[in-house]
Amino acid sequence: MSGKATARKKAALLIAIVALVAFVILGQIPGGPRTQLSIVSGSENEGLEPIIAEWAEKNRVDATVTYLGSVDISREISKGAETDFDAVWPANSLWIELGDTQKVVKHRESILRSPVVLGLKRPIAEKLGWVGRDDITIQMIQEAATAGAFRLAMTSATQSNSGASAYNGFLYALSGDPDLLTMEDLEDPEVQAGVKSLLAQVDRSSGSSGWLKESLVENPAAYDAMINYEAMVLEANLALETAGQEPLYIVYPANGLSVADSPLGMIDKGDPDKEEAFLALQKHLLSPETQESLVAAGRRAGLIGLSASANDEIWNPAWGADPDRAIAPVPTPSTEVIAEALRLYQTELRKPSLTVWVLDVSGSMEGEPLAQLKQAMGLLLDPAAAAVNLLQPSSRDVTIIIPFNHETQKPTVVEGGESTDLAAALQRVNTLEAGGGTDLYYAIFQAFETLKPYNEAGTLFDYLPAIVAMTDGASDVINREPLLSYMNDLGFGRDVPIHAISFGAADEAQLKELNQETVGRLFNAGSDLAKALRSAKGYN
Repeated sequence: MSGKATARKKAALLIAIVALVAFVILGQIPGGPRTQLSIVSGSENEGLEPIIAEWAEKNRVDATVTYLGSVDISREISKGAETDFDAVWPANSLWIELGDTQKVVKHRESILRSPVVLGLKRPIAEKLGWVGRDDITIQMIQEAATAGAFRLAMTSATQSNSGASAYNGFLYALSGDPDLLTMEDLEDPEVQAGVKSLLAQVDRSSGSSGWLKESLVENPAAYDAMINYEAMVLEANLALETAGQEPLYIVYPANGLSVADSPLGMIDKGDPDKEEAFLALQKHLLSPETQESLVAAGRRAGLIGLSASANDEIWNPAWGADPDRAIAPVPTPSTEVIAEALRLYQTELRKPSLTVWVLDVSGSMEGEPLAQLKQAMGLLLDPAAAAVNLLQPSSRDVTIIIPFNHETQKPTVVEGGESTDLAAALQRVNTLEAGGGTDLYYAIFQAFETLKPYNEAGTLFDYLPAIVAMTDGASDVINREPLLSYMNDLGFGRDVPIHAISFGAADEAQLKELNQETVGRLFNAGSDLAKALRSAKGYN
């Protein structure tokens, strides 16, 4: 082969390599680099992610969606341009109003709406005479729940928008449906007593609307009713019917009705490429074709009321679904009133919590893990730090702390929210040392033992009880079978959720078994134990 031919081949090879590199760098297909778009959303939108994914693939956008609770979304917004996210999609505009102190959210548009409703097992609705009626008020729901007609589940008003919206509706209804909720309404003793009485009927709580829906579907016997978005009840009913279970009947409150407006907004970071991608996504979501898809997914798109063309498979009249119903939501009060209402909920009106913290101090916790654990507990036991996340204790809460390794240490019990008592508990946590093996099962047994006196006194379910176990390793299994047998014999062993926070080398299979036995949730801490602990506390 001649020297010229060899040179030509080398040149051709070099061109091919350069083209291949450009091909990879520019996004693997012709058309330039792909745009990255990171969205933080409420869990109620998880079922809509395929719509975003399909659009992103067609438009050379790498769109990722992270699901957080409303308070955490608001916290991200408060970071301004420093947040890792490019766009926010909370369930309600109020979380943008509360968090956007730096005024960085722009191009905000409501994508869909979903009223907050009562989903009730149909036999109970029939017994109450509520089927086919449109005049069921918050007061009637309160009266029926107080009389023991059903067990009620809803999310925390300070952690999830569906709970906050329902709570806002309770305040309006029990204030006599004013034009706008005011500070004077919040201070009214009769209003406070009424809301406190209604919240006292909550049987199970959650920090996530989506998880509450999934939990009901997986454990229908544990629930009679849930307050949640209409869309979540419709999704639950589809899954329940598929599983051969009884669907819920939807009751639209005749007063105090709240609606999630699901605003999608962009965090202004001065990036024109991201802005172009965001606006294109928003336009797609608001297009007639996508809005029709949202209606098919059980969302109210466009106007609040829907036409009779809504598909009966999802908008099933036998479930009480009423797409033609004119929805008149209560007005949103000022941000000052919202903030005070949430503080009042957390410190005075909600059902008190009885939380047993089961803390791993085995040898594998030595060093950074134990330091993280102490820091995380400080965020809960320090009232000022807890208030930042709307997790401050009330005067009626009970907090029990049980450190464990292969043995359990003496429980620390704090009744109420006195700062001196909480400080003493935190001081004990800060003196904990790591060492020994791991026997989570025996520690859970001891947690139940601390709850037995409340059950024997008939006061256990005057609280929202929960056991929260934090561990970074696999447990010895010698006490697994004895624990499960004990829970069966206990009487309330399946009625107190066991939530678990895993980090390090925790055996998630062991933790999930305990979750499933008690309708609890597993939280994977990853590198942020404090965030996982905050999330778990939002469940009671």
